[in-house]
Amino acid sequence: MQLVFETPQLMTYLEEVFPQINGEFSVDALRPGEITMRLNVQERHLRPGGTVSGPSMFALADVAVYALVLAHLGGEALAVTTNASFDFMRKPEGGRDLLGQARLLKLGRTLAVGDVLLFSEGKAEPVARSTMTYSIPPKR
Repeated sequence: MQLVFETPQLMTYLEEVFPQINGEFSVDALRPGEITMRLNVQERHLRPGGTVSGPSMFALADVAVYALVLAHLGGEALAVTTNASFDFMRKPEGGRDLLGQARLLKLGRTLAVGDVLLFSEGKAEPVARSTMTYSIPPKR
């Protein structure tokens, strides 16, 4: 697998097509087939009890795989999630950013499948695991 976008181009593209997530996520590392994305945890990401909410965790997994697909295909804004599974394993710590380590399991002409492990920053054990499948629109 070869990257089409490097980190600066990827972040610029994400900011253009999804301005509503600006400042929420950043790329810590990008390599062929792998990405580490960060959810910059803020008060709005927390649920009662001070832990990161499930919807925020899901968003990180979804954005990480979407960004990884874009990094390999270039500007495919219309790639969409067609399936997702999510396992919550441990309570994430509210005072720490979340990291999503995603890898592509398959990148075909019409489907991409990615696996993501989520970690509280500085912790060794994952807090969640997700598998995401994306539909890639046909070339026009």
